[in-house]
Amino acid sequence: MRFVRSVALFLLLAAPLAAQAKKGTKPADPDKPGTGGGNLPAGWSARTDTKDKEPDVKFVVMDKGYHVTLGPATILWRATDKVDGPFRVVALFTQTKPTEHAEGYGFFIGGQALGGEGEKYTYFLIRQDGKFLIKKRDGASTSNITSAWTAHPAILQPNAAGQTTNRLEVTVGKDRLAFAVNGKEVYTADPRLIDAKGIVGLRVNHNLDVHIDEFGVRKQ
Repeated sequence: MRFVRSVALFLLLAAPLAAQAKKGTKPADPDKPGTGGGNLPAGWSARTDTKDKEPDVKFVVMDKGYHVTLGPATILWRATDKVDGPFRVVALFTQTKPTEHAEGYGFFIGGQALGGEGEKYTYFLIRQDGKFLIKKRDGASTSNITSAWTAHPAILQPNAAGQTTNRLEVTVGKDRLAFAVNGKEVYTADPRLIDAKGIVGLRVNHNLDVHIDEFGVRKQ
């Protein structure tokens, strides 16, 4: 009888693992905060997806740009980068080393109430497997603008040294909304699809090490 119970328990525990293996997926990796986090460059603010994990965010001025090492998925912004009307945002992102799971990084636009429960923004991310995603956040809820992570040949993937550099751009015009990587548009839409009025900032998902150069917001 004891043997039968042991077999039953083994099968119960093994079933989820077998299903996972069958799908070819990996379990989520936990956040790996680096040392030296918690201090931000002057004028910058941070908010982590996991509540109160800002001390696990390392974000520093490096060379002529910024360097972020995570830790939890995070948004970073300056209150001065607030826009209303047509604008263009651009930056050069370098993922310094690949992660175990493909994780996204890029911009957010239309940031509102970023420090409160009703935070809102639209974000445009790429990741190391050559895919991009555009989503909206409204408080605790998110919704896709693109149906899922989508492959595009414009997105460069890791080189022999394991590094990836891509230039991202978002242009919000009066009649056109465009998302581009390395000078090639990957998605366009009517600008009424989103509320772009608000703060422009950076979003970097967990466990990434990313260098950011040439970050700037320009009114059109």
